[in-house]
Amino acid sequence: MRKPTRSPGADPAPPREAAEPDGNVRAVDRALALLLAFGDDDPALPLAEIARRTGLHMTTALRLLGTLEGQGFVQRVAGGYALGPQLLVLGERFRRGLRLEDQVMPALDRLRSESRESAAFFARDGAARRCLFRLDSPQPVRTIARVGEVAPLGIGAHGRALVALETEPRPRLPIVSRGERLPEVAAIAAPVLDARGRVAGSIGITMPLYRFDAAAEALCLPLVLREAAALTRALGGDPAPITAQA
Repeated sequence: MRKPTRSPGADPAPPREAAEPDGNVRAVDRALALLLAFGDDDPALPLAEIARRTGLHMTTALRLLGTLEGQGFVQRVAGGYALGPQLLVLGERFRRGLRLEDQVMPALDRLRSESRESAAFFARDGAARRCLFRLDSPQPVRTIARVGEVAPLGIGAHGRALVALETEPRPRLPIVSRGERLPEVAAIAAPVLDARGRVAGSIGITMPLYRFDAAAEALCLPLVLREAAALTRALGGDPAPITAQA
């Protein structure tokens, strides 16, 4: 038997993937929704509650949970279902592959570009703090600091931001300082959290004090808060403790 031939110029057959309905994509979306249904205070959830939170029919939720259970992403427990150990494996792989510089430098670049001021990231170093990354302002008059520079904790915007979640009463974030450590320098900084909820560092903007007027403050405060929250998410953390103090 002769094979059918396609006439010259005819459209090629669509790839198999393109011809298939998007049911597989929908199933992935639903499976991810099941995992996201678990909150911080939910060690286990019954099937009915998972279905309610995701808006899925119970039979659909049960089928997808069975698939997730087979891969270790959920596990059956006395109260219904709980998140499975495979998520911990993936989380640890994410943590090991994370390079701080790859996450911090784009955030600093956005801060510098939008504020036209210097942007820096500090980390705690014992009883002090150390500048790990910095981008200088493009303006001719700017604050000067060096990567590796050490300064005290508890003073200045970065110094106070690094301990902001430890002090009582909790200060409002971002932290603002005017001539606090250096008399002619203003700074705005907020803490950044890692995947374990620990303070990974502080991110912020510095500028000459004479340029820190009401307009500069109104511009820079939301920028620093935005990047602190975004960087926390990029490191696998929850920005809620930061935004709650805004």
